[in-house]
Amino acid sequence: MKKLPIILLLLAAGAATVWHFRSKFATASAPLALYGNVDIRGVDLGFRVSGRLVEVLKDEGDAVVAGDLLARLDSQPYEQELARADAVLAAAEADQLLKNAGSRSEDIEQGKAALEESRVVARNAERAHQRHLGLVGRGGTSQQDLETAEAVLDEAKQRVKVNEAKVRLLEAGFRHEEILAADAAVAQAQAARDSAALHLEDTQLKAPSAGVVLTRSLEPGAIMQAGASVLSLSLEQPVWVRAYVHEAELGKVPPGTRVLLTTDGRAGRPFHGKVGFVSPRAEFTPKSVETPELRTTLVYRLRIVVSDSDGSLRQGMPVTISLDPTPR
Repeated sequence: MKKLPIILLLLAAGAATVWHFRSKFATASAPLALYGNVDIRGVDLGFRVSGRLVEVLKDEGDAVVAGDLLARLDSQPYEQELARADAVLAAAEADQLLKNAGSRSEDIEQGKAALEESRVVARNAERAHQRHLGLVGRGGTSQQDLETAEAVLDEAKQRVKVNEAKVRLLEAGFRHEEILAADAAVAQAQAARDSAALHLEDTQLKAPSAGVVLTRSLEPGAIMQAGASVLSLSLEQPVWVRAYVHEAELGKVPPGTRVLLTTDGRAGRPFHGKVGFVSPRAEFTPKSVETPELRTTLVYRLRIVVSDSDGSLRQGMPVTISLDPTPR
């Protein structure tokens, strides 16, 4: 009789051991089931320049595609800015052509003619000076007239030197530094023109990618500062799912793993996705994540890229993630 309690105790211990191992094996072999939420990126759209808002072409809920015109600013001030920049650029380019072409042949011929004229004047002054020298000893002229003739001769010689220098300058053309300065002026004017053209282009607000307009912040007539938000856009692509996995299951979902994503609205028609990112850091499970484990368990964040989103996934929508059984 005393052996009966011992036998019962051993049987109970054995049953508990068998149940423990069966439970552990069942847990280990259970299919992967993760829980997460849809994460759709959005963007606040505004102009890079300031001005008066003249038109908003889209409203809340409107679908747009990349390149769609969404809103416009008054472009007249920027059109005038571009016209001024074009005029400055044209003047700089004309000066650049002048510096690179050098002196005109007509200018060189005119300089040579002036040089020859000054040489003729110098020769006449030389002859007059010689005559005064021959007469001054015989009383045919005064000393003052001789000095005057010498001064006229010296002036004529200096004028010849000036005109010779002018001809050499005309034949040499502009200095290398002047040509470089003209080139720099053209580059500066071109940069100012490009900036003015960009400002004019920025008076049109276009959609950066496909999506849906979430909010419309301003109406036509508003005076805007650069960067102020006009529309908020929910992007159509990419659609991500943010999920969390326990350390014990981390090896089942390396980057590149294909998964199925199920929502309550279409349980029999899952979406397809691929694990694109696994966080290298562990964190405590967020309260918004529904798992059967304790909420204080450390998990790793996953980012799953949805490959076949049809527009029915919404920001924050809960999804269930399982491994895709189809062969790769």
